[in-house]
Amino acid sequence: MSERLVPPETTSLKDDRETVNQLNTVYRQMKEQVGQVIVGQTDVVEQMLIAVFCKGHALLEGVPGLAKTLLVSTLSKVLDLSFKRIQFTPDLMPADITGTDILEIDQASGKRNFRFVHGPIFANMVLADEINRTPPKTQAALLEAMQERQVTVGETSYQLPEPFFVLATQNPIEQEGTFPLPEAQLDRFMFNIHVGYPTAAEEQAIIRQVTGTKKVSVEKLLDGKTVMELQDVVKRVPVADHVVEYAATLVRATRPKEADAPDFVKEMVGWGAGPRAGIYLITAAKARAILQGRFHATTADVQHCALPVLRHRILTTFNAEAAGVKSDQIVRMLLEHFKPKAELEV
Repeated sequence: MSERLVPPETTSLKDDRETVNQLNTVYRQMKEQVGQVIVGQTDVVEQMLIAVFCKGHALLEGVPGLAKTLLVSTLSKVLDLSFKRIQFTPDLMPADITGTDILEIDQASGKRNFRFVHGPIFANMVLADEINRTPPKTQAALLEAMQERQVTVGETSYQLPEPFFVLATQNPIEQEGTFPLPEAQLDRFMFNIHVGYPTAAEEQAIIRQVTGTKKVSVEKLLDGKTVMELQDVVKRVPVADHVVEYAATLVRATRPKEADAPDFVKEMVGWGAGPRAGIYLITAAKARAILQGRFHATTADVQHCALPVLRHRILTTFNAEAAGVKSDQIVRMLLEHFKPKAELEV
């Protein structure tokens, strides 16, 4: 039987290191628990957990049938967080996700009062399924919830429960009748996670598991309070100056008008990443470090998190699109162009 992780009440360096060691053990247990339901997708699971411990939101892109919804709901069970799924459609209105005031009549006195009925956004983990299928007005309501962690109905603002995460999905192959997310809203997502097809062996295992009679129940390993405490631990992870410099160099190199930008960026990139990308790179590197059992972030952690952080923040030019060059290829070229110096293990 696995034990829940209980962070120390104090915030000393020794206690933080002990918490990191415990979290590394729990992280392996979480992967085992999720692996009972989801076959493969280990990188996706890691990236989703990094986003959770960084207090960030994630956008999952993948074709239908890759168990994106099941993955998010399973993760919420392992973390013991409340979960709500919202199916985004063209007729979805902001009140359908935030909630609305309803008129109630007191049967005894006959007085009329308005009562706010909470919408599905009031959960710790919200799955916004096919987010690009709803109109901009509803997307904007979700944007306020993501950034301010509150919703406003009329003149009243309501705080969302903590912790709060939005995990949105998009289908990359079907764009008819959709409302593409504006760049400002895309930038609010810490990660853009690509969910790919399983391998041949994984697909056979999925077929056996789904068509069999075995029932799987996952175990709760954390809770909301512990997740928030671990978010504070992530903030205290030390980062050397050269790691921050490397992250800033990568981000600035995505901007074609920068003097130090490589030639391929000037040719194939229309707009590069903003400062939020550098912040997310370092924050994600810290979270990955503690999941790996280290209390210091390295340039290798930054490299590992570069694709999900940068891929949706790089806009390619027409020439790049005509040549079939995607933002992922540009990020990989940048990682190859800017290789960090060798680091000493602490």
